[in-house]
Amino acid sequence: MTMRFKRKVALEKGHLDIAPLIDVIFLLLIFFMLTSSFIFQPGIRVNLPRAITSEVLHKEQLVIVVTEDNSFFIDERPVEEEELVSRIMAASRRGQSILIKADKASDLGKVIHVWDICRQVDVKQVNIATTQ
Repeated sequence: MTMRFKRKVALEKGHLDIAPLIDVIFLLLIFFMLTSSFIFQPGIRVNLPRAITSEVLHKEQLVIVVTEDNSFFIDERPVEEEELVSRIMAASRRGQSILIKADKASDLGKVIHVWDICRQVDVKQVNIATTQ
């Protein structure tokens, strides 16, 4: 003879108060919104000229910056003309295109000088950065 024991198992559903969770989420949201406005991207300040017919480029390229005082920068560090020529030649050997970011107050002659170097070393594509 087997005995059966009856168990009274009652599961009580607990109530989770989500008000503190919402408060924490809002505080985190406010914190990240306030701190993100103070993060600045380091780099060289260049005022690009405007163009209506500009396109967005997505391939890897060598970026040459000509600043307002006609200095040359590659990878956010200043370069002299000898290094500029050697870096353009290396980009040409790799088949990279060149992107010239020239400040609108820079001399056009400096931009044309960079363009001429690119043509001399047979760079296939030279682009000039603009804003739309």
